Amino acid sequence: MDNIEQKPILLTKGTPGEPCPIAKTLDVIGTKWTFLIVRDLLLEGTMRFSELLRSMEGISPKTLSLRLRELEHQDIITRTVYPEVPPRVEYTLTDKGKRLEGIFIELKRFGLTL
Repeated sequence: MDNIEQKPILLTKGTPGEPCPIAKTLDVIGTKWTFLIVRDLLLEGTMRFSELLRSMEGISPKTLSLRLRELEHQDIITRTVYPEVPPRVEYTLTDKGKRLEGIFIELKRFGLTL
């Protein structure tokens, strides 16, 4: 566990000139599709591209591919390619990605009050 996870954290505005941790998090998961990708992987564990595409009505394959690449770049998901014909590609949350579960639960809890 990272040292940052063990320390109590206070909600503050941050320091001018330094990136806000909340803003950085929203930059990564704040878009509708990215949020839904992470949600589905939290629920399902591992999914293939076609399964993710089916689970999100309205997303284009190009947008899904872009969002998956962004999540992989941020070390939130891993992409595993199996040497099969046709190739099979699966996406799974990393440990870092799984730590987002608490945020999702709290957002659901709040959403149930709306």
